[in-house]
Amino acid sequence: MVVAVSGMDSLGERAAKMKEALQKSQTITDSVVSILGSFDSRLSVLETAMRPTQIRTHAIRKAHENIDKTLKAAEVILTQFDASRQAEAKILRGPHEDLESYLEAIDQLRSNIHFFSGNKGFKSSDAVLNNANSLLAKAISKLEDEFKQLLASYSKPVEPDRLFECLPESLRPSSESPGNLSSGRNHHHEHQNGASETGGFKHLTLIPPRILPLLHDLAQQMVQAGNQQQLLRIYRDTRSSVMDESLRKLGVEKLSKEDVQKMQWEVLEAKIGNWIHFMRIAVKVLFVGERRVCDQIFEGFDTLLDQCFAECTASSVAMLLSFGDAIARSKRSPEKLFVLLDMYEIMRELHLEIEAVFGGKACNEIRESTFGLTKRLAQTAQETFGDFEEAVEKDATKTAVLDGTVHPLTSYVINYVKFLFDYQSTLKQLFQEFESSGETSSQLATITMRIMQALQTNLDGKSKQYRDPALTHLFLMNNIHYMVRSVRRSEAKDLLGDDWVQRHRRVVQQHANQYKRNAWSKILQCLSHEGLTSSSVGGGSAVSGEGGSGSGASRGLIKDRFKTFNIQFEELHQKQSQWTVPDTELRESLRLAVAEVLLPAYRSFIKRFGFSPGHAHLWVMRGQEMLFFVSFFSHLFGSSFQFLAPNYLDYGFPFSILNVIISRPLVESGKNPQKFIRYTAEDLERMLGEFFEGKTLNEPRR
Repeated sequence: MVVAVSGMDSLGERAAKMKEALQKSQTITDSVVSILGSFDSRLSVLETAMRPTQIRTHAIRKAHENIDKTLKAAEVILTQFDASRQAEAKILRGPHEDLESYLEAIDQLRSNIHFFSGNKGFKSSDAVLNNANSLLAKAISKLEDEFKQLLASYSKPVEPDRLFECLPESLRPSSESPGNLSSGRNHHHEHQNGASETGGFKHLTLIPPRILPLLHDLAQQMVQAGNQQQLLRIYRDTRSSVMDESLRKLGVEKLSKEDVQKMQWEVLEAKIGNWIHFMRIAVKVLFVGERRVCDQIFEGFDTLLDQCFAECTASSVAMLLSFGDAIARSKRSPEKLFVLLDMYEIMRELHLEIEAVFGGKACNEIRESTFGLTKRLAQTAQETFGDFEEAVEKDATKTAVLDGTVHPLTSYVINYVKFLFDYQSTLKQLFQEFESSGETSSQLATITMRIMQALQTNLDGKSKQYRDPALTHLFLMNNIHYMVRSVRRSEAKDLLGDDWVQRHRRVVQQHANQYKRNAWSKILQCLSHEGLTSSSVGGGSAVSGEGGSGSGASRGLIKDRFKTFNIQFEELHQKQSQWTVPDTELRESLRLAVAEVLLPAYRSFIKRFGFSPGHAHLWVMRGQEMLFFVSFFSHLFGSSFQFLAPNYLDYGFPFSILNVIISRPLVESGKNPQKFIRYTAEDLERMLGEFFEGKTLNEPRR
């Protein structure tokens, strides 16, 4: 209990002390609050006293800031005015002295206009803008004049020699004939007049490279000024005339269909050949060079670039295409087919270059006109094919081939067909223009066969002009043989096939056989033994005898046969030595075929009916004596002596029998027997060697 009481007293004391401490703290706090309250009052008084000073200080500071801004703005304006005066001075001097400074001045003037347009609060901003815009308009006008003058100064027509130097060696005109643009070679230095080599064709420098950047900068200023149309007009008028004059110097002419129709074929053919080279030079050299000029001057302005190029080349392209179009639309004729194919070939060759050089929407019309010409040339060539086939079949020329040789039409058609095979790849492309499917080689084979058949049909008609059937078949034999030989020696054989060749070789043989039958059957009848074996004819004396010779034949009839033979053979010789078989092998073959029939028949007839036989019999005991008599009779009677010596020793007889036949000429009764037997077999063989030589009537006999 005592312990508890003492504890309570201790807590009470502590509480009393804490209360006392809190009271002191409150007293201090009140004192501090009182002091702070007095400070706040004083500060309020001070603030009230300082406010006017603060207001004056802020106003002074704002004034200084405004003054600084005004000074800076004035400095900028003064700088713009100063730059404008400098730009004006340069512009008034013109671009001739220093073009780059002139262009910089225009840029500065545009900057000034932009500045004053954005700061119209200035009192004189409108006046300044009007002056700057007026000055800029004058500057751009002078810039146009400078662009025009600079472009014109370096725009000169290109001489043909410079164009030729850009061609590959194989396409340059030869030094011997500089006007001929064939595949002659002309040795020039590899690099002349700034041309650089590209794929066989060299780049043509139309405007010096150092001038192109200046023209580009001038064009850029004009575009920025909104003067695209003036720029287009200046470039078109200047460069278009240069392109036209360059082509005229080269030899290009603008011709109409009527002009083409009036030309002689030789003149027209030469012009077509030149036109093909002109097209290649224009597209691959001249127009490519002009495209590079446009690309550099109008870089960054694609639409304007294409339009300028299209308009400056349109006239030149039209000049070139006018000739091709006139040819394609002119009256068709067979000789034009190959030049049409040449023209079509060059247009196909240039197809990719034309698409590349004349790219862009602005060049659509030019591309369509060139591709349209390609199509028209193909169409005309195809129609000419049909015309040629019809012309061959219906050819009604009265050109007489009196000697039966190869007709001019045959050689013309065969050469025509052979030339076609030089254009096989071109013809395949041409057929593809109109045929979406099918083998182009089979189309060419079909056309060739139709042409050959048309030729044969025409030759059959021409052969009927001959009155002599033998000459008819000789004519057909010559012409079809020429066709077969030409096909065998050309690419046509692969196309027409061996079957065609063999079939027509048989036709040649058939006509050769028909010739022999018609020409020689009548004269061979004179050498026939038929009708010469009766015992007596027409009162003439008959001859009979042993040895199988002409039993019962009439001398008069035999003489008539010889006389008729002589007359007919001489007529054949005179006539057929004027006929012609131009092929040596065929000529010799035909002569041999005639000789193989005629000469054996003639020899047989002479042997049988040329002599009248007599007989003598000698009995000779020993062989040596027989040889003596043979020698004796041979010397005495010559060719009229024959003997038979069967050897009877084989039958057990100790001797031989010499059977001597002494012949007398059967036709010797006349005073001049040579008029009946005029020719030996050797004479006939020699005279046959003169057949088919195409001799004139008065030419002496060989």
